[in-house]
Amino acid sequence: MPNSPSFENSDSANSTAHPWRRYVAMGDSFSEGVGDPDPENPGAFRGWADRLAQELSRTVPEFAYANLAIRGRLIQQIIDEQLEATIALKPDLVSICAGGNDVLRPGGDPDKIADLLDSMISRLSDLGATILLFTGPDIRDTPVLGSIRGRVAIYNENVRTVAARYDAIVADMWALRDLHQPQMWSADRLHFSPLGHQRIAAMALDSLNVPHQLDTSVEAVVDTRTWREARIEDLQWAREHLAPWVLRRLRHQSSGDGITPKRPTPTPFSQTAANDSLGAGDSSN
Repeated sequence: MPNSPSFENSDSANSTAHPWRRYVAMGDSFSEGVGDPDPENPGAFRGWADRLAQELSRTVPEFAYANLAIRGRLIQQIIDEQLEATIALKPDLVSICAGGNDVLRPGGDPDKIADLLDSMISRLSDLGATILLFTGPDIRDTPVLGSIRGRVAIYNENVRTVAARYDAIVADMWALRDLHQPQMWSADRLHFSPLGHQRIAAMALDSLNVPHQLDTSVEAVVDTRTWREARIEDLQWAREHLAPWVLRRLRHQSSGDGITPKRPTPTPFSQTAANDSLGAGDSSN
């Protein structure tokens, strides 16, 4: 799995053709694209993986893309449901972001998560594909989630260790300072906004050393709210997003119950997914 893929000149001016022909995205709501509504498919999501695949399609007409990610999935569920399916699709590029939901849960052990991640990457490494792994973002300024910042940091170091062991490429969200801007997050404060997904897609393409046309400019937003206005918004967020999330945990439910992958088979990016089963309802982890 080359860390610095070689590129060939394409027929398009001022562009290069990358070496990949079949890409599979694995994971949870992050890779599914929750928080980034698809304007051409009401109730569905785009997300950074779709945006990345679209860019990779520009210079390679035969490029195909599948996305097996499902919101709410824990890392063991991703292994059980997506690993063999990914291997069967024989991709030459695989992206994986797994374990975030485990870290969020009380008692989530980043070292145990790393062991599971290692076992998954070990299997995928036999494909000879380029593997793209993601660190978690720095959530120091995020309400509620900021309290598990230390666990995320340990998880990230473990991701880097696993990546080094299997010569995988790391897309480092922790180092992406733009994600500290509030406009990068959706209203639920758990998922990224369309702008956030766009910025992450650009970072992932940079990590793959692929030239792209994505706009990476981010204008800093000054918070002009009063203390009272900010607290009112916090209470509204807790009622609309945090309380339902906690209630699902108490009931041992997942927002991904009944959801199937949006792109179960590799198809050209321009083609509609064969399984358009995403719901417009609950979009939480």
